[in-house]
Amino acid sequence: MKVPLLDLKAHHEPIKAEIFKVFEEVFESQYFILGPQVSDLETQIAAYCQSDFAIGVSSGTDALLIALMALDIGHGDEVITTPYTFFATAGTIARVGAKPVFVDIDPVTYNIDPEKIEAAITPATKAIMPVHLYGQVADMTRIRAIADKHGLKMIEDAAQAIGAENAEGKRAGSYGDIGCFSFFPSKNLGAMGDGGIVVTNQPALADKLEKMRVHGGHPKYYHKMIGGNFRLDAMQAGVVKVKLKYLNRYTQQRQQNAACYIDLIRKSGLIEKGIIALPKAVYADSGAAHYHIYNQFVLRVKDRNALRDFLLKEGIGCEIYYPVPIHLQECFTYLGYKTGDFPESEKAANETLALPIYPELTEEMQSCVVDAVGTFYQSK
Repeated sequence: MKVPLLDLKAHHEPIKAEIFKVFEEVFESQYFILGPQVSDLETQIAAYCQSDFAIGVSSGTDALLIALMALDIGHGDEVITTPYTFFATAGTIARVGAKPVFVDIDPVTYNIDPEKIEAAITPATKAIMPVHLYGQVADMTRIRAIADKHGLKMIEDAAQAIGAENAEGKRAGSYGDIGCFSFFPSKNLGAMGDGGIVVTNQPALADKLEKMRVHGGHPKYYHKMIGGNFRLDAMQAGVVKVKLKYLNRYTQQRQQNAACYIDLIRKSGLIEKGIIALPKAVYADSGAAHYHIYNQFVLRVKDRNALRDFLLKEGIGCEIYYPVPIHLQECFTYLGYKTGDFPESEKAANETLALPIYPELTEEMQSCVVDAVGTFYQSK
């Protein structure tokens, strides 16, 4: 059986009529950029993310970029973040002229390790940018306390974590000065193209973000600040608005799929043999459960590259997130980091593999995936 890493056709087919209705509405209105589709989505996302304000933007990357710009982070500033994440996290810090300062991850959650943050703070540090990787909230209670203690801004990279909660029920994006989300099509809440959104609880910051997404102009053609073209278009906002109604159900289906995988893998005996380590939805220090939304289902495995090649040959979708930590990327050699500086991030980059986890995945498909994994290790 072929099992794709993601099946967007199966995902969109049940809501096809609703999405086509959005296309028609936008076409008839001829309101293609911002407008009521965007403002309606902003209101709904703000409520969903437990925030007072939401501002739709052009992508998840631009969400991070506009957040840094709105907090006046630039040349001479340092921003603490993780080296084990998608490139945009550090890339946007560099784009505003600031210096990414990396802190290693916790090996259980793959999120930035709060224990290591304070040692990285210098007089030039202006902000912390934690990432809620794979759909699990970082330990924001401790990170927020560190930021407050040192007077630092907080930008949450929640691109993979919309709706994820900590043990107290507080949602990703609602801790920081600004929370940043992506609507890339493969995300749990995806558009049919690029899109993103930022959330905040600060009225003055929300006003600034709104102005900055239209080149800083307010009123039109009058500019007291420099922004950019960070506008979310109406068509993408309308698609996301349709899918937001089903997001909780999508999350539950992903969680059910994760539970199914965990049961199947435990029964396979691969854990006892030390071949596979399962993802854990826990705090690193307390063991309290997260509300994990499983944007990715990531295993630690032996012979990772060989397993990936075998699964792909068998028609089983899988992916490595991420094969090269950011501190070892060629474009960041000027920062002076080297192999061994962040051992947990490097280990994760060498050992982790993501399996299909999308809502439409069936138990039969998951059994096929786990059987293929077992077949590979039996041949070793």
